[in-house]
Amino acid sequence: MLRRTALAGAVLAGLGVWQAPAASAAHWAPPLQHITHRYVGSAVTPAHLAERDYRAVLTREFDSVTPENELKWETLEATRGQYDWSGADELVRYAKKHRKSMRGHTLVWHSQLPTWVAELPADELRAVLRQHITTVVSRYRGKIRAWDVVNEAFNEDGTRRDTVFQQKLGDGYIADAFRWAHQADPSAKLYINDYNVEGVNPKSDATYELVRSLRKQGVPIHGMGIQAHLSIEYGFPTGYRENLKRFGALGVDVALTEADVRMPLPPDDAKLATQAQYFKELWDGCHATRRCVEFTTWGFTDRHSWVPGWFPGEGAACLFDENMRPKPAYRAINP
Repeated sequence: MLRRTALAGAVLAGLGVWQAPAASAAHWAPPLQHITHRYVGSAVTPAHLAERDYRAVLTREFDSVTPENELKWETLEATRGQYDWSGADELVRYAKKHRKSMRGHTLVWHSQLPTWVAELPADELRAVLRQHITTVVSRYRGKIRAWDVVNEAFNEDGTRRDTVFQQKLGDGYIADAFRWAHQADPSAKLYINDYNVEGVNPKSDATYELVRSLRKQGVPIHGMGIQAHLSIEYGFPTGYRENLKRFGALGVDVALTEADVRMPLPPDDAKLATQAQYFKELWDGCHATRRCVEFTTWGFTDRHSWVPGWFPGEGAACLFDENMRPKPAYRAINP
C-alpha cells in the first residue's frame, strides 16, 4: 500500500544547492524522499555517520535506512549468548531522531553466519533459530518497519540453496521463520529477499511459487524483496515490470531492497549514461507497480560501496560519487 506525506524540515541548512560535477551546471533538486510516495532508503554503516557530509546527504535524501551489517547474525551474536546491539541501536537512534523508518536485514541467511550456528545438530539448530529470531525482532518491536526474514534461499536454477538450514531443517524452515518473526512483532512487514530475481527467470519463478504456496498456507509473508544488484555488462533484466506486477498480484508488497549498478572501472560518460538508464528503469518500474512500496539502494555513495571489494576492477555503483556529488543516475531519477 502506498504511503506518506512528505517530511517537513528535512533539508539541512547549507545543503539546498547541489554541486554537480565540474562539467555540469549546479543542480537544484528536491530530496529523493520528497518526490515519491514510496519509501526511499539506503543501506548504512553507523560508523560512517561520523562523516559530516555523509550524514548530511543521508539525512536530506532518504526516509528509510537499512543496517548494512549490524543485524546479521555474525555481527549480533558471534559468540553464543553474547549479543552486540551497539551498531543496530545507534542506527535506531539516528532513525528516531530524524523521523526515518528502518528495514531490518537479515534474520536467516547462510552467509555471515557464526561457525557455532552451523555446527549445531538439527534439533538444537531449530530451537536456536527460533530464539534468535524472537530475540532480535522483539528487541526492535515497533521500531523496525520491515524485515528481510529469509535471504537468498534459492540457486540460479530455482532449486533450494543447500544451506545449513535447508540441510538440517528441511523445506519447512522458511515458513517457521516467518511465523516466529510475526509472533515477535505482528506489526512488522515480513519479506523474502534475493538477488538475480529482478526479471522473469528460473530463480524468480521458484520464489514466486514459494510465495504463492506460503500465502495459501496462511504463512504471514507480506512482501518480496528484490535486491537489484545490477551490472551494465549484463544488460537490464528481462521482464522486470512483469515480474514486479506478478508478485504484487499475489497480494504481497514488492520492495527494491539493495539497488546498485556497477561498471568496469574507470567510469566514463558512456558507462555513466548506461548506469543512469538502468537506475531510471528500476525507479520507473517500481513507480509503475502499485504494490512496489520501497526503493532502497545498497549504499548511496561510491566512497563506501561494497562493490570493489567483491568485484575486483568494478565499482562506481551508487547514485553519488566519492565526494557526495550527484551522478547522472541521480539526475535521471530526480531531474
